Amino acid sequence: MSRAPAQTRTEARTQARAIRGAEARRSGRRAELLAAAWLMLKGYRILGFRLKTPQAEIDLLAWKRGVLAVVEVKRRADLTAALETVSLDQRERLRRAAISLAARRPDLKAATVRLDLLALAPGRAPRHVPDAWKGG
Repeated sequence: MSRAPAQTRTEARTQARAIRGAEARRSGRRAELLAAAWLMLKGYRILGFRLKTPQAEIDLLAWKRGVLAVVEVKRRADLTAALETVSLDQRERLRRAAISLAARRPDLKAATVRLDLLALAPGRAPRHVPDAWKGG
């Protein structure tokens, strides 16, 4: 039984990791598009996708009736798993990012900033949870 040189095994692992990462990014983009469509059906206006800020990357930024919703999109087996994947630190970074964005836009300065979760699970309808972490 011959064994491949260590370099070849390392390259194969690196390539496999790159393929998994690319598929995860594609899956994430599909989830975000589905989430945006779901929110628009509920009357939200989508202001941005994957907004990069110094504090955090915002999956979706949505607006409805004076509320600026920072929407974290998670594809998981169930809602509980989706809620648990967003750490307190991440929530704080997302909140700071939204406040910073709103402060720079006169039309958003008076908005109430809220962190929402849009959970996607295989074979289930999307689940939008407004103020998912109740301000925390």
